[in-house]
Amino acid sequence: MDRDTLGDIAESAPLAGDGADDRSSAASAAGKNSVSVPAQLVTQGKHRFYALVLPSGLLAQTCMVEPRVENPIEGFQRLLDEKRAQSIAKYIDAGFGTVPGAVVLSAQSRAHMHYDRVTGALTFREDPRAFLIIDGQHRVFGFKLAKHAVDVPVVIYNKLRRSEECRLFMDINTKQRPVPNELLLDIRRLSEVETQADALLHDVFDLFHNRGDSALKGLLSPAERRKGTISRVTFNAALRSIKGAFDDARAEEVYAVLNAYLRACRHGLGLHNADEQIAHPALFKALALLFTNVAERVADRHGGKYTVANFEDVLIPFFKRLKKSDLPRAGMSHVALHEHYGKALSAGFLIKQWLFS
Repeated sequence: MDRDTLGDIAESAPLAGDGADDRSSAASAAGKNSVSVPAQLVTQGKHRFYALVLPSGLLAQTCMVEPRVENPIEGFQRLLDEKRAQSIAKYIDAGFGTVPGAVVLSAQSRAHMHYDRVTGALTFREDPRAFLIIDGQHRVFGFKLAKHAVDVPVVIYNKLRRSEECRLFMDINTKQRPVPNELLLDIRRLSEVETQADALLHDVFDLFHNRGDSALKGLLSPAERRKGTISRVTFNAALRSIKGAFDDARAEEVYAVLNAYLRACRHGLGLHNADEQIAHPALFKALALLFTNVAERVADRHGGKYTVANFEDVLIPFFKRLKKSDLPRAGMSHVALHEHYGKALSAGFLIKQWLFS
């Protein structure tokens, strides 16, 4: 959990005092199965919790969840996604091994938890139901499945009522914002995990974003999703649908051909005063799917010279036959749009415009 989330939680209604510094009865109750670890008592306004580090094995042995499906009266967690937990385990065992987000727990009465303010030691009973997982169940079970142990940052609240645990769960899962896919794609190169296909798409997008002659100049958004622009996620999805057309091609070569095609498309859309609608996700994806069909016709007619004029030779008659109602509307999928455009491209076109050209 990041600092912003902790701040959001601190702004919610006050939680009960933890009372974990009552050492006399709690320490004796913990008994021989007790564990003591260094911890820091953190106070945020009227809120208190303990920040510490636990070995992943100990964490897995002392935590539980109560899914809503299994406990419809008091449960509030989602069901465990075993595939997600296994992917975390593989990530740890592969040697990458860093999952820095804190696991958030609520100490249960069985934990007999107490805190020594003098030594800074947090003591609790090693019990399989000592802590209820508020946030991080997939990480905890992923750590349990992993062959290699890791140290895990942990935040522990104490003596919360079930209503407070539930509110804490809702705060964390509604006030946290996941990193947008657009940003993840934009910084993927920095992480040095790009595949060759990823690198090609990244380079082609950057060429369209930066070149002065780009058909998409001013219509791309590299790191976020903005209305009226094509995000990196949408761009990549569109080009992946026709990736076979660019086998072994360099980014510059892909850009040259696609840019000529998209400029011709914008000229065609301009006949309907809709050239900037090319940034509509469904329309952009539909036109991308149409590319190979159009490119084959250009190759047949013009010997593989993929210029703007040659693409227009094929596309302008097609766009003239379209009605404004054929442009994307709310709820229309790119697949349905492409099917319609494919029929419009062929209808009355092959004989008149191709065979007798």
